[in-house]
Amino acid sequence: MSEQVLIDHGRLLDALRIEVDLVIDAGQHAQYDTRIPACPGLTVGETMRHLGSVYRMVESWLLDGKRPGEWQREPAPGEPVASYLRNGFDALVGEFESRDPHAPAGTWWPRDQTVGFWRRRMVHETTIHRTDVQGAAALVVTEVDADVALDGIDEVLLLWFGHRLGVLGVSGTREGSVAVCAGEQVWFARAGPSYAEARRGDESDVAVADARVSGSPMQVYRWLWGRIATNQVTTDGDDDAVAQLWALLRLATR
Repeated sequence: MSEQVLIDHGRLLDALRIEVDLVIDAGQHAQYDTRIPACPGLTVGETMRHLGSVYRMVESWLLDGKRPGEWQREPAPGEPVASYLRNGFDALVGEFESRDPHAPAGTWWPRDQTVGFWRRRMVHETTIHRTDVQGAAALVVTEVDADVALDGIDEVLLLWFGHRLGVLGVSGTREGSVAVCAGEQVWFARAGPSYAEARRGDESDVAVADARVSGSPMQVYRWLWGRIATNQVTTDGDDDAVAQLWALLRLATR
């Protein structure tokens, strides 16, 4: 059973449907070769194609029970990229709707081997790229509800910082700890020359951390994903510890 998500699995599925509609709508307001400001080298069209490919990859993983070797990575000749994204999403949601989110499923995180892992992963994959497309289209970036953003903070710290860096064999260059604060939630992330780890914390962790990063849930969520600058959140304490957290997350999530 999944114990990782902070919100109801049905809520995640509702959020995912909203996010897909938003990213497709935003794509209609920009040329597909428009660059994504937060991701140098990436365009609106490439971002939407990436999402369509990821949806098909996850569907294949659910159907086969293991990491897929092949899936439809590109639109068919003549297929609009928006249709490629929408069709991939519709097929994936059909799989989600037919499966208990707590049912076993192959994933790349040992701590959560359930269908719910993929519901959560797709919400945050889609949300972050939706903000990219809205930004490229010069639209106001739509904020997600606080509970969704808090779940996204939890995912990026525990999954990407706390797990993915280890898989990549990447660690810090110095000892440093950061308390990440948003809403009523606290997380504690620390790294050193041989490790990087993160966990849910409390106010006692704020007192002992070398630095603190705080802001609204949406601000902290987007900052952790490298979508807004550090001056758009509040930082206190050791600037180098904050910089190390940010830099390690760029390696984990690239």
